[in-house]
Amino acid sequence: MHKRYALNDGWLFAERWDDAFLTGGGEGERVRLPHTCRETPYDYFDESLYQMLCGYRRTLRAPEAWRGKSVRLTFGAAAHFAEVFLNGEKLAEHRCGYTAFTVELGEKLRFGADNCLAVRLDTRETCDQPPFGFVIDYMTYGGLYREAWLDVTEPAYIADVFARPAVDLTGPAGAVAGTVALRGVAGEGWRLRQTLLDDAGQTLAETERDVSGDAAELELPAVPVRLWDTESPALYTLRTALERAGETVDGQEVRIGFREAVFRADGFYLNGRRLRLRGLNRHQSYPYVGYAMPAALQRADADILKNELGLNAVRTSHYPQSQHFIDRCDELGLLVFTEIPGWQHIGGDGWKDLAVANVREMVTQYRNHPSVILWGVRINESADDDAFYERTNAAARALDPTRQTGGVRCIKKSRLLEDVYTYNDFIHDGTAPGCEKKRDVTSDVDKAYLVSEYNGHMFPAKMFDSEYHLLEHALRHARVLNDVAAEPDIAGSFGWCMFDYNTHKDFGSGDRICYHGVMDMYRNPKPAAMVYAAQQERTPVLYVTSGMDIGEHAASQMGRIYIITNADSVRVYKNDRLLKTYTAADSAYPHLAHGPILMDDFIGGRLAEEEGYKPDQAKLVCDILNYSAVYGFSSLPPRIKLKAAKAMLRYRMTFEDAYRLYGKYIGSWGDRTATYRFEAVKDGEIVKTLVRSAVKDVVLQAEADHTALVEGDTYDAAAVRVRLCDQNGALLRFYNGSVALAAEGPIEIVGPRLVQLRGGCGGTYIRTAGGAGSARLTLTGEQGGAVTIAFTIEAKPCEEDI
Repeated sequence: MHKRYALNDGWLFAERWDDAFLTGGGEGERVRLPHTCRETPYDYFDESLYQMLCGYRRTLRAPEAWRGKSVRLTFGAAAHFAEVFLNGEKLAEHRCGYTAFTVELGEKLRFGADNCLAVRLDTRETCDQPPFGFVIDYMTYGGLYREAWLDVTEPAYIADVFARPAVDLTGPAGAVAGTVALRGVAGEGWRLRQTLLDDAGQTLAETERDVSGDAAELELPAVPVRLWDTESPALYTLRTALERAGETVDGQEVRIGFREAVFRADGFYLNGRRLRLRGLNRHQSYPYVGYAMPAALQRADADILKNELGLNAVRTSHYPQSQHFIDRCDELGLLVFTEIPGWQHIGGDGWKDLAVANVREMVTQYRNHPSVILWGVRINESADDDAFYERTNAAARALDPTRQTGGVRCIKKSRLLEDVYTYNDFIHDGTAPGCEKKRDVTSDVDKAYLVSEYNGHMFPAKMFDSEYHLLEHALRHARVLNDVAAEPDIAGSFGWCMFDYNTHKDFGSGDRICYHGVMDMYRNPKPAAMVYAAQQERTPVLYVTSGMDIGEHAASQMGRIYIITNADSVRVYKNDRLLKTYTAADSAYPHLAHGPILMDDFIGGRLAEEEGYKPDQAKLVCDILNYSAVYGFSSLPPRIKLKAAKAMLRYRMTFEDAYRLYGKYIGSWGDRTATYRFEAVKDGEIVKTLVRSAVKDVVLQAEADHTALVEGDTYDAAAVRVRLCDQNGALLRFYNGSVALAAEGPIEIVGPRLVQLRGGCGGTYIRTAGGAGSARLTLTGEQGGAVTIAFTIEAKPCEEDI
């Protein structure tokens, strides 16, 4: 029967390849997979740090019981050119840093003895393979950065199962057609059995047939099913068994979902319902360790996208990403647009052959995921190359006729060989429209159209930028979302991008960071993140884009302050007096369900109450002062000048009156501390409250994404976000001090033990260190005190050590 053994521990790593590795010699450090070939600083480093010809080696004990079996070694990813050796003999090579590959070891093993398994890994960007050949707008970290494992089976085994669920939406009823790839099946007496199971393990349908040869087709009858959808992602298990003489020889299980996903000329349809895609692009990188994070943190990014940011889609730019991440997308109902490795450059014939091979690997490795809705079969932002892209499209369609293809472009009227014209639309520069018209971009209006990137480099924003800058960053995302929503024939859009990331010298800031994210590298949200979060209905959102400190704004104006919420209304109070109640109708973004709302009243009814003004005079003066609070006195529009003239003529008011009233009611000069309270109301209930006032206390906050860790097939890891806040929980955005870290118990800190806060926030990571029990991470700030996070580590039994 099929056995799988984790192969993540016991590796020896050397930054410089040594031929002695081939026969069990050479020196190195003990490492566990996933592993990065070089840990990096947070910023101010270049790609030379991780470019090397390095080596991995471990001993593999092959028991006698394996003799005559198929023993297959799989690496989830090896960046970027891997050569695999067993006992000094080269068995295989793989030229792609972003897809898995498998090597048959069975006939080469020494049974009942130790074997030397070695990997020579070239992580240099001079490799003649995608994405290399010219400049790249992201770091391409090296290492065996995903898990590895061994599959031990009989010589006859199931090599692959491609499930093709089909759904009748009128039922709904679902049937499954399956293509099963076999190895070693010859002669008579072989039988395949497929069983469809629900999430409780109950059998829904079953089929079987006699087989011989390398492939077989099976079809299960239609049964009532629950649809896989963004809000209710129902999952089923398809179990396939290879049998002979009534005995099960091998088996595989794949998780599937029943859904109809199709791009049409007028948009994207999921289960017959038109759905506007709203997503972000994601890199698979993390501070310090690059690509090398285990399952928990890969899955956590999907949770952030779906649950924190309220998105329904993600693009895996610019390469296939972790199966753990896509698994979680399956579970959450997060739609995935995945694509082959590459960034603008197209190489020679051999390079193109590798790119076509990348398509085949991507499709075969990810095609059972119901979350995947589109194959990206062009090199990101590359020029037209019809012969090349005819091959990539043909490869994807042959291996998966159930999904459409797309190809990301930055050029208009490009030759369209795919099903969807996917275009990076960077027209919005703060004043231009949020998006272009479909008809002005695509070369075929009868095919689907999708915006695959926007914003990003057009307006980078650091966590420690001014309020004005961060506000403009947020509003640019709102403008694009609003304008895309207004176009009936755009299927949706993917903003650039989920979080900041390290990059090459040609891009980003001088510190080697692209500050293009709606989050920082630790996944702390910038204000732009709240624009996305407010578009969902499950979790109450209330955010105010200002600390309400008048000195942060030019000429002591309050400036443009926006309320971002998904509530029915927001009540705003100053010193416990109601100023105004805002609703969605007050937003200037009519095509968004919950667009940002400009705060335009800082006075409320106080002029009538405290100055004794009659209603007409109070409204007149209030309008003038509120406008001036937002936009200043220097360039008043005619309508405000007319009101000012009316105040002077009718009520004999002077500029000195305006100055006094502004200082008292807007600036609160000489008054007690101004305290603003914002109450979000949903269905008549206050669901969230924010308070903005002068800082009295400084509080360090730290929260781990999970605290119950598991030492299983490999180490576990947790992300810790760190914030310095005031007494009301408001981020102290201009704080840039440090936080000291100390770990106790069977955990270790990833990266430095002194973490710099940037814009009031930062983060760190901890990982398990091989034991079980209790652990603690203590964070001590220069200000704000200390926080201790308690962790529990469970040791989950694995297969025997090999």
